[in-house]
Amino acid sequence: MRFAVYQVSRRGGREKNEDRMGYCYTRDAGLFALADGMGGHPEGDMAAQVALQSLAAIFQREAKPSLADPIRFLNEAVMAGHHQLLHYATSRGLVDTPRTTVVACVLQGAAAYWAHCGDSRLYLVRGDKLIARTRDHSYTELQETMAKVAQVVPAGEKLNRNVLFTCLGSPGKPMVDTAGPLLMHPGDRVLLCSDGMWSALPDAVITSVIASRSISDAVPELVEQALRQAGPKSDNVTALAVEWESAEDSTASGGVSTKSLGDEVFASTIQASMLGDTEVDELDEAEIERSIREINEAIQRSSHKRR
Repeated sequence: MRFAVYQVSRRGGREKNEDRMGYCYTRDAGLFALADGMGGHPEGDMAAQVALQSLAAIFQREAKPSLADPIRFLNEAVMAGHHQLLHYATSRGLVDTPRTTVVACVLQGAAAYWAHCGDSRLYLVRGDKLIARTRDHSYTELQETMAKVAQVVPAGEKLNRNVLFTCLGSPGKPMVDTAGPLLMHPGDRVLLCSDGMWSALPDAVITSVIASRSISDAVPELVEQALRQAGPKSDNVTALAVEWESAEDSTASGGVSTKSLGDEVFASTIQASMLGDTEVDELDEAEIERSIREINEAIQRSSHKRR
């Protein structure tokens, strides 16, 4: 694989930054992820951190050096993050569980696969066109989608965009949407971002900036535009962009070539970002295995229904 990657995170007007991002890769597969810890619940930064650590740990275990089933991996890994948050809260006697959104993308075999839970977004830009965007798990996005089909909600009655109906760490089972495979073209760009960016900037602006500049210029420019637009009370603004099949000599833009990596080599910025003042317990293997069993059982039930 060849790709370039660039990432920026800014605290904005908040007391602390509860967003987390990072990527990891083997010779034949790459995982790019972003999580936005939710305010109103304890330890949002830890929730985002645990979610990404779960993704990275399972990616390291399963990508040898490629994933047998990227969609299944994304489902299992996101659900493992959810169960890990429940375990984290229980083990510390927390009254409420830390919660987070998450969006993750796997690039493998010239194809993209992605999953999300909540309102952190993925944009896929080809040339100057927006090819794909995730749909937020928010009542506002649901309302707008339903309004296109029928006049379900009276015009003018807008719901609070911040209200999500699913996330990791919630009492109920999270909703995880997946997509792919989508064949990547050389030069395609994938942007992952928190709501601090897209709530301040229209999709057209995000697409235009990503399409017209190198990602090393586009990402910081979008972050700065979002901060300026939102003003002093800006949310955390975080973005990670990947350019597929970028030139191997694009080291200035974070160029990566995995051609020379061995079968067992694993590189990650996610695990490095876990090191800090707060120690995170190692992932609970029983919780991960339970998540995997749940996904497999659901897939089997779905297969039986289609027969």
